[in-house]
Amino acid sequence: MMDSSPNSSGGGLAADAMPALLEALGGGRPARTPVWFMRQAGRSLPEYRALRERTGLDMLDACLTPELAAEITLQPVRRHGVDAAVFFSDIMVPLRLAGLAVRIEPGVGPVIDDPVRTPDDVARLTDHRYGADAAGRAGALAVEAGVRIAVAELGTPGAPGDREALDERARAGLAESRGRAAWTPLIGFCGAPFTLAAYLVEGRPSRDHLAARTLMHADPAAWERLMTWCARVTGAFIAAQIRAGASAAQLFDSWAGALSPADYRERAAPYSVLALGIAREAVSPTTGGSVPLLHFGTGTARILTDMRGAGADGGCAVGIDDRTDLAWAIDELRAADGGRFAERHPHRRRGPVVVQGNLDPALLAAPWEILAPAIDACLEAGRAADGHVVNLGHGVPPSTDPDVLTRTVARVHGSEEWERVALAGWDGAARSGRDESGISARGRRRRRPTHPGMPDS
Repeated sequence: MMDSSPNSSGGGLAADAMPALLEALGGGRPARTPVWFMRQAGRSLPEYRALRERTGLDMLDACLTPELAAEITLQPVRRHGVDAAVFFSDIMVPLRLAGLAVRIEPGVGPVIDDPVRTPDDVARLTDHRYGADAAGRAGALAVEAGVRIAVAELGTPGAPGDREALDERARAGLAESRGRAAWTPLIGFCGAPFTLAAYLVEGRPSRDHLAARTLMHADPAAWERLMTWCARVTGAFIAAQIRAGASAAQLFDSWAGALSPADYRERAAPYSVLALGIAREAVSPTTGGSVPLLHFGTGTARILTDMRGAGADGGCAVGIDDRTDLAWAIDELRAADGGRFAERHPHRRRGPVVVQGNLDPALLAAPWEILAPAIDACLEAGRAADGHVVNLGHGVPPSTDPDVLTRTVARVHGSEEWERVALAGWDGAARSGRDESGISARGRRRRRPTHPGMPDS
């Protein structure tokens, strides 16, 4: 059985079966530093854009079509050789599965048709439950099915992945991804309670989240009910991904940096604790135990210690955005172990300092002679942490040349062979056994229903 501590990386797994990502998240130093990219699945990949165009589905429907979500999840692993897949989803998905009218509006982003602004609005919202109605149940099953399909290709400790329908280049990407292990971890993904609440109150993206912060202060009781509901919904969503086979999980707090440290500690962090606690209780069939947790936000330099502490005993790995110096962040987290962490979390043991980050996404468009030293500097700074996962300080810009990402992976891995593959480029070769949508016939036979009326991809 896997160690049940939140930063456990698979204590029951043999050393040669331990993927680098899980070893690093457990506070260890694997033979190579692991790397994956925020938003690695999606707009920067031509194969993703072609697939979305062929299927004609909007974002949320794509997330809830199991084979399509799995295929998009797997595309960057095959191409780049990253050390982990991250399940293709959106922070709005759990709200939809709770029966809310939400959509992704092109050029705008997430839109809530009926914003939550008053105590009565909050009361109506809390009548909704994750997966409670027929559409929500079908959508929840679709998410779980998508995770299982992706894991079937990525593999597990006891079963090498199914790569029968893949061409040689895609198989090479999966081989680079798994390294010494026989499988590649899948990271589950969900939005943090404050980010969900901010969208629910504002109704759409906001620069200042003024309406949300007003409700937070003007009606603490309504805010508490709203945040508790958000924590339970997003916790259920991430736990479902874990129970379906995810072997790590990330809580993404897009807007936490908009809060003062005091407001974050008092009015946001307790609900991230609740969501991550629900995730921690879920058992992954891939590893046989709980999974390591990542907590990431933007503009969060002032609250990194509190974000780490949200992971219960031992804390969790913390994402460092590109506006924050990585070496400084590690020093702050270490210093807090002897002071602020102990004061704020007196009943929690202090675990290893594990960080994720933090290449500036803008550097992906810079000449290689500028990007390469930046990668090396990130690796050097990360050595001060107990565990380090290389990532971007936010997401991959849509205009990024995908071959640059593959070359970045090679640089992090220290692999001249994989760099030669990166420099040769990706030919986009058709994969045998796949139809015009990019989904295998075997995958179509595994299809589970999504929800009534959802278009078939």
